[in-house]
Amino acid sequence: MIYSSCCRVFQDKSVYNKFMEKLATILSSVNVGLNPAKVEVEVDVGAGIPSLTIVGLPDKAVEESKERVRLALKNSGFDFPQKKIVVNLAPADIKKEGPCYDLPIAIGVLVAGGLISPERIQDTIFLGELALSGQIRQTRGVVQGAILAKKEKLRLVIPCSNEKEARLILGVEILAEENLKNLVHKILGGHSPFVKSEKLDFKIKEDFGQHDFENIVGQSQAKRVLEIAAAGAHNVLFEGPPGGGKTLLAKSIVSILPSLEEDERLELTKVYSLAGLLTRENPIVLQRPFRSPHHTTSSVAIIGGGTYPKPGEVSLADKGVLFLDEFPEFPRAVLEALRQPLEDKVVTVSRAQSTINFPADFILVAAKNPCPCGFYGDDKHECTCPMQKVLNYNHKISGPLLDRIDLHLFVEKITLKDLHKGQKTESSKQVRARVQKARQIQIQRSQKLFGKIIANGLLAKEELEKIAPLSQRVKGILEQAVDKLDLSMRGYLKVLRLARTIADLEGILEINQGHIAEALQYRIKNGI
Repeated sequence: MIYSSCCRVFQDKSVYNKFMEKLATILSSVNVGLNPAKVEVEVDVGAGIPSLTIVGLPDKAVEESKERVRLALKNSGFDFPQKKIVVNLAPADIKKEGPCYDLPIAIGVLVAGGLISPERIQDTIFLGELALSGQIRQTRGVVQGAILAKKEKLRLVIPCSNEKEARLILGVEILAEENLKNLVHKILGGHSPFVKSEKLDFKIKEDFGQHDFENIVGQSQAKRVLEIAAAGAHNVLFEGPPGGGKTLLAKSIVSILPSLEEDERLELTKVYSLAGLLTRENPIVLQRPFRSPHHTTSSVAIIGGGTYPKPGEVSLADKGVLFLDEFPEFPRAVLEALRQPLEDKVVTVSRAQSTINFPADFILVAAKNPCPCGFYGDDKHECTCPMQKVLNYNHKISGPLLDRIDLHLFVEKITLKDLHKGQKTESSKQVRARVQKARQIQIQRSQKLFGKIIANGLLAKEELEKIAPLSQRVKGILEQAVDKLDLSMRGYLKVLRLARTIADLEGILEINQGHIAEALQYRIKNGI
């Protein structure tokens, strides 16, 4: 017999089985970047001085689960074994963080103690933080847990507040519960309490208030720039004196971006779940994000990283907008760190043991004053900055970073006369319809030619040559502009990308001289 050959000290099978009942294995998950991995929570209840030890690279929050689990079981009406309990989180070479292991540890103690049969929790992933009262609180990474459950054909037990998040993954058997006592009763019940997840109906708010284009007085050229940026995923730099409306304009771009597709919504929800930014009221990301970090924000907070790598602002702005106000005031290291995500649309965080990638497919909208006081070149206010200070201020933004920004515009201040006119313009809904149409043209064209979706703002030289053919007349005009403005090859390509987007907004197949002329307006003065 297996039991006798494994350990001769046992005289019969019943003694062996009684011993084995003190060891339980509960499934959970760990997030490695945005990807989930299976964790086995092994709980051993044995003889020795009463204690609870957790091993397997736990962080402080996991270590502190000892008291949460003990009191949650006690206050739920269950006895906590007065024995030596050892919890192992395997694989032991992956760092575990957060309170999401409270629930699997508690269930493991009950299984090892003989209250729950191991067959009842077989092929089931448990995720949840426990309150001292036994309530099961919201936790991070549940959507990744649902992805793992679907991939491995497992069931999923989660807090009620995470249910909508998990239901983004269709076909997963889910049990969402508010407290530990009810959860155990359902597990011990005669029928299966699990329900397969079905598609959710979303209600998306469309009222953008003051950030609707129709509520922004004047600034027609700035709004045109934002429309082009939204249509082709181009980056924007607004420059101008204080009070010109740069921030208001930047915030309004979200109102004209296309609605999130299902796969985009899932990717964003994964990022926000990992960052712990989902709430019971907003369990799913339904709209494109707008992130506006302060200029004192650290490089790690912007780019992502840390001891346990977390997504930064560039990843939280994925599929949306990252707005950097007071652009030159950001530390040089932070600005230079933006170059890789702006180019690759991915952030790579390297650590000694692993390399993790976070998505960073965002539109950068930056705003700056012409000088520290803000009034350089203003004919109504005198600039108080020495010329050297003005030069140093503008040189804080490097050429390679400026080279990744396609649209540059000086935003003039709105006069009181313009404000009183209060003329209504196109609504964001009307502008968004054009943007959506232009995006659809790009999607169909890039899928047909390249087999993948590429926005105009990310097209390489070879790809541009295929989708932006120029007539001899238009090519001659562009070559003259390149020679006269001393544009670099990168500047030339940026003009061509913008012209392609402008043509797409008009639904025109070939780029004409009007498209080239408008694209040239948005070049910076030094021709970089």
